[in-house]
Amino acid sequence: MARNERFSHREPKDNLIKRTVSINRVTKVVKGGRNIRFAALVVVGDGANRVGCGLGKAKEVPEAIEKATKIAQKNMISFSMKGLTIPHAVEGVYGRGKVIMMPAPEGTGIIAGGAVRAVLEATGLKNVRTKNIGTNNPINSVKATIEGLSQLRTAQEIAQIRGIPVEQLAD
Repeated sequence: MARNERFSHREPKDNLIKRTVSINRVTKVVKGGRNIRFAALVVVGDGANRVGCGLGKAKEVPEAIEKATKIAQKNMISFSMKGLTIPHAVEGVYGRGKVIMMPAPEGTGIIAGGAVRAVLEATGLKNVRTKNIGTNNPINSVKATIEGLSQLRTAQEIAQIRGIPVEQLAD
């Protein structure tokens, strides 16, 4: 039995959206020369309301991406959505990176740049406005975006936490 025949019955484990945000070449100078390795930043989302990021390092680019993908799948978080947008404005901070996310009306699309756009596309959100403040470092931007998404709550969730009806929240 050939190797391909043994494993051909396997189906893809998941229907996750995987985005490689950045690949950095890292060089370490040692006595014998230079050691070159790669660091890959990957964002994984299910397109429904779960997202995670991972940073993988290896001697080859595909290995680094594979490691980062596995780490991202382990670190997935869930967040609240209101239709195809977010329930309220939120600010995520990680290191010197700050990402402000605001809900947008239907048809606006994702207004975001670079790393933040990759995260939002993987989440399934369609109408969000963002502003990246402080740093454009992809690692900090991605982690700040995920931090902000983890803070999102719907009115029903807040009312349930406080133990009051939803109508009293507006007061």
